[in-house]
Amino acid sequence: MKVDSSVTLDRPTVLSRYPGLWWGLLGVVAFSFTLPFTRIAATGLPALFVGSARAVVAAVLAACALALTRQRLPRGAQWLRLAVVAAGVVVGFPVLTSYALTTVPASHAAVVIGLLPAATAVLAVLRGKERPARSFWVFSALGAVCAVAFASVQGGGMGTLHWADALLFAAVLAAAAGYAEGGLLARELGSWQTVSWALVLAAPLMTALTISSLDDRVLQAGPAQWWAFAYLAVVSMFLGFFAWYRGLALGPMAQVSQIQLTQPVMTILWAALLLGEHPGVPTLLGGVAVILCAALAVRTRTTPVSSSKGL
Repeated sequence: MKVDSSVTLDRPTVLSRYPGLWWGLLGVVAFSFTLPFTRIAATGLPALFVGSARAVVAAVLAACALALTRQRLPRGAQWLRLAVVAAGVVVGFPVLTSYALTTVPASHAAVVIGLLPAATAVLAVLRGKERPARSFWVFSALGAVCAVAFASVQGGGMGTLHWADALLFAAVLAAAAGYAEGGLLARELGSWQTVSWALVLAAPLMTALTISSLDDRVLQAGPAQWWAFAYLAVVSMFLGFFAWYRGLALGPMAQVSQIQLTQPVMTILWAALLLGEHPGVPTLLGGVAVILCAALAVRTRTTPVSSSKGL
């Protein structure tokens, strides 16, 4: 029997807000471990291996899930849209952040990654034809500023940009494009089906990159590096997207994307537990500010853009 996602619709209609928010939050919690675990994995494994091999493992899981549930093949332009998703979240974000985190700590990376919700919201509006209220933009902009300021206080700082920052900015753009397009496509293919097809589509390239990255460090890496890699492959690259794309599909996409403003807060917390950082009172105050802005942003309403009206 063919298993279809509950969000697969004949028409990409925005559904109830609140289920989308809860699913989006679950996905963000899963993603909040990504930077610390990438940092851990990259201390013993080649950066290109960390960025590419995790996609290969996830692609194997995705292929099995698609085959066992007998999912229909995407059609026509859906393949091109899947290529956008794959380029953004399967290739771009993992590889770029893996290289960046070989030289900067997770707290520094969180400074730039804090811009991701705002970038996703902009692309969601342009691509998904959503028209958020003015208050949405106010709270979203304030939330982005708070997220960046919060992460900067933790030691990241944006005083002097170098090549790692350029990689992180590129990773933000890549992920935002993949999130926005994937959220729309999930309304047609289903949430987990979208990320699964994207992984399968990118598998040949990521397999080639994995093979080219193999060296002695792969054999010498310790258990901590391999456990971190396992999380990145199974959760960050696969299961986390089940919840995240389902949340974006339920929408409204622009609001759901702002839940990711809480990710720097959670990332700093996990970095404290896993990497030995010690957050203080500024962390608590910054966390409250970021979460409050996210809550205000997601509670604003959107007005669909009428096809009969001009811009």
